[in-house]
Amino acid sequence: MNKLSSLLSFDGRVVVIAGGAGGIGSAIVHRFNEAGATTIVVDLPDATPPEGVAFFPCDIGDPESVAVLIRTIQEQFGRIDVLVHVAGIARDAMLWKLTVENWSHVMRVNLDSAFHLLHAAAPVMRHTRGGSVILVTSINGERGKAGQSNYAASKAGLIGLGRTAARELGPSGIRVNMIAPGMIRTAMTETLSDDILARATEEAALRRTGEPDDVAGVALFLASDLSRHITGQVIRVDGGQLIG
Repeated sequence: MNKLSSLLSFDGRVVVIAGGAGGIGSAIVHRFNEAGATTIVVDLPDATPPEGVAFFPCDIGDPESVAVLIRTIQEQFGRIDVLVHVAGIARDAMLWKLTVENWSHVMRVNLDSAFHLLHAAAPVMRHTRGGSVILVTSINGERGKAGQSNYAASKAGLIGLGRTAARELGPSGIRVNMIAPGMIRTAMTETLSDDILARATEEAALRRTGEPDDVAGVALFLASDLSRHITGQVIRVDGGQLIG
């Protein structure tokens, strides 16, 4: 194995991917499997995870369930080297039409769950003095988006949570970074209107819609030793949709 291959090797490392049965999540799982990781998918009990991985069904919006999950993973695998949070839903409506239930549901799935996972996994990762955490946010968490006050707020919250965690966990050698996708072709975005998809493509400097593997490659990089001096950063994977 040459030096570059060794930097991208995850042999012997335990990678936990919350939301790993979704479109972007499955692509991230595939990348880590290729790199030799012991990959654990966490998702809802009715989810269909990719083949060849350990599957732990869990409602990650529930703190007690997450505490049991992390304790079980520690008992069975002994460690957590990489934690990826990619779970997310959207319940869109203009602010004055958005129900309290849909506000709370999106916050629970998108943001609260990330806190529960970090809260439970941080002691495990601090014990081994190293590792990487990746939170998948969105460019709409940076810019806002009409009709997505709940979604945008939850994704902005992930950025604040991640940057704070980067400061708190850095002394233990744990890096925390965020990936902010733009329009990515998944089952969720396939339900959008042609006008919305066309507008997103027009916004992008590359004039195309992203694919889940575009996000997965960045996740692998951020978890690898190639990015050993990167933490607290938001990496946009948006084809230039949100050029500042």
